[in-house]
Amino acid sequence: MSLPEKTRLLDSLFASSRLLPLLNIERMADVLPLADALSAGGISTLEITLRTPLGIDAIALLRAERPALTVGAGTVLDASQFAAVQAAGAAFVVTPGVTQELLEWGCDASIPLLPGIATASELMQGYRLGYRRFKVFPAEIAGGVALLKAFAGPFRDAAFCPTGGVTANNLGAYLAQPNVMAAGGSWIAPPQLIAAGRWQEITALAQAAVSAGQRA
Repeated sequence: MSLPEKTRLLDSLFASSRLLPLLNIERMADVLPLADALSAGGISTLEITLRTPLGIDAIALLRAERPALTVGAGTVLDASQFAAVQAAGAAFVVTPGVTQELLEWGCDASIPLLPGIATASELMQGYRLGYRRFKVFPAEIAGGVALLKAFAGPFRDAAFCPTGGVTANNLGAYLAQPNVMAAGGSWIAPPQLIAAGRWQEITALAQAAVSAGQRA
């Protein structure tokens, strides 16, 4: 699959849902009820991070038990992790930053890479290879909505998924930007609610985020 084809695939993944909840899995028993709670709230695209040792197993479980969901892998730091999540069935890969190794691996992989950037120079590393879709992290610290507006000038065909500091309060402002294809964060499924198994509250947060996205 070429990079333009992967760009079109990412666009199609986020066309129906412009939200990307970032999920850190501490217990395998939480995986399916958490996914079901988010799905009930209207969110069908998830990012399982590798911030815990259970991330890869959680991706494989969701691919087997909830095939209707689109499950990506986040916090991928090197090529070996990229290979592992691809083998587990991840539909896409998200990184917090860029390295030449990851960018080159993403060119050859069978699934799309959404490389993380925070500066124009990092963006240009990926842009030179043909990447046109990027994660912006940490979005608020790096400049937030003002940064995305600035990127729109020189990088007119690039689109972004900001994470890091995105909350229910500023979600609408991010999604209102023409070059933002989606926005992500952990506020949709806070760790304390997951730990307590408060699935109905997570569904309510998902519904509120979906409504905010539709208004943007």
